Amino acid sequence: MSRNINDLSSLRALYGEPSERAVKKELSALDEHCRNFIAISPFLTMATCGSDGRLDCSPRGDAPGFVEVVDDHTLLIPDRRGNNRVDSLGNIVEHGRIGLLFMVPGMNETLRVNGRARVVTDPTLLEPLEVKGKAPRSGILVEVEEAFLQCAKALMRSHLWNSDSQINRKSFASMGQMLADQIEGLDGEAFDRDVPDANRYPLY
Repeated sequence: MSRNINDLSSLRALYGEPSERAVKKELSALDEHCRNFIAISPFLTMATCGSDGRLDCSPRGDAPGFVEVVDDHTLLIPDRRGNNRVDSLGNIVEHGRIGLLFMVPGMNETLRVNGRARVVTDPTLLEPLEVKGKAPRSGILVEVEEAFLQCAKALMRSHLWNSDSQINRKSFASMGQMLADQIEGLDGEAFDRDVPDANRYPLY
């Protein structure tokens, strides 16, 4: 018979108290190590929540240092070209909360940053983030409320950076094949033929 945990006291009873180090590592601002981590990170995942409580987690990536550290309490994330669903941006406009997980290839530790966010379009903020002469249409300005380094166990268990654990991409359905099964009338083979060009241009 399954048992659910429905209150924090039961959850804490199951897991016990966190170590003193796990509690003390939480920072209210970005220190030197956090800033350095962000400066070499080419990839992050962004968690947001809408006013209706629906959650979204979205990937963001670019050249290392694509996220600007404005100061010890502020980050600026460029919103590069995508599919125009604006799920994350819509949630930020509605709710304004954000959670970030920064990753660095080859490094098993990650950096977690949580806080408040708003969508900005000020050219003076966005122009320094331009790539190939193109500034992002908007940016996400993050007010950092907490930041801390996450231990390496999850990435160690997953062998994420181990090349030996990478699958043969041809052993898994192509994007076109998957979408053709999900969207009536979509030509999966045509989609796959167009993907190489679509992924190369325009990225910005």
